[in-house]
Amino acid sequence: MCLTDKDLTQNPSHFEETDEIVTHRDMGWDDYRELIRGMRFFDPHIHMVSRTTDDYEAMRDAGIVGLIEPAFWVGQPRTGLSTFKDYYSSLVGWERFRSSQFGIKHYCTIGLNSREANNEPLAEQVMEILPLYLYKEGVVGVGEIGFDDQTAAEEKYYRLQLELAKKAKLPVQIHTPHRDKKKGTERSMAIALEHGLDPSWVIVDHNNEETVKSVLDQGFWAAFTIYPFTKMGNERMVKVVEHYGPNQIMVNSAADWGISDPLAIPKTAALMKMRGITDETIRLVTYQNAIDAFAKSGQIDVSDFENGLNVDQSEKFNGNTILRGGQQPRVAKDSLVIR
Repeated sequence: MCLTDKDLTQNPSHFEETDEIVTHRDMGWDDYRELIRGMRFFDPHIHMVSRTTDDYEAMRDAGIVGLIEPAFWVGQPRTGLSTFKDYYSSLVGWERFRSSQFGIKHYCTIGLNSREANNEPLAEQVMEILPLYLYKEGVVGVGEIGFDDQTAAEEKYYRLQLELAKKAKLPVQIHTPHRDKKKGTERSMAIALEHGLDPSWVIVDHNNEETVKSVLDQGFWAAFTIYPFTKMGNERMVKVVEHYGPNQIMVNSAADWGISDPLAIPKTAALMKMRGITDETIRLVTYQNAIDAFAKSGQIDVSDFENGLNVDQSEKFNGNTILRGGQQPRVAKDSLVIR
């Protein structure tokens, strides 16, 4: 059944409940393994600093070959500049290495998140060090930035970071607010346009049915986060793709320290397959579109990861490996999947 725009805008901006019968958390490995066999996936928004090595192994086994880890709020306020330095360093250093040890190419976006922009004395210090990280290898954008409570301070630092993105010639990854999402999304796009950004360089994240049409109509990338019970369930994601098609749309998990699922993308792809969506459309929204959007950074070369990374777990980062005790390193030079 083809839905109308009205049908797709009936839900409130922050979804805490859903009437979906099938959710991606209900789908086990056996439910989607065969459906997605041979498919590759790229997660453009996932916070691996919060995830385990088991997650990395499961992701790679499910076909995820690359990811982007945005800088974000870690669950409690950081209290000093040094904690930001260490966090940003982990995104371009240890986490990048850890991901490679499980066969997944790791990129990141760097930014001052909207929540911590409200601590202005600390935010001023963070703004001074951001350029030190934006030009590092593997940094594919400025993000995730934008609005949370939609305060004057958040707008101030959002604007400043848009200018940093322009100077560094990097895409922008926008976090749209949970509360009053439609207003925050429109405000985020209007400010980006006011600063002269090309919409094709801006990824507007955490969309839902009431924001997607405006985002697409204005030429921005529309990213959707598949969360259990909130943001966007995979049944609803299927309906959005059925209605709007694959152009300018990408799916992510945004898996973090909360209730979330690092396999949200392959499970959603499986559900799309079950609903009769074509393989090419699935490929675009779960792989290619994200790569095209962030490749404007000049940092992404699909030949680096599309056929899998060479894995040698005897490698070290600052003298450290991912191994413990008597664990033996896995060397997988020719295998796409670590088993």
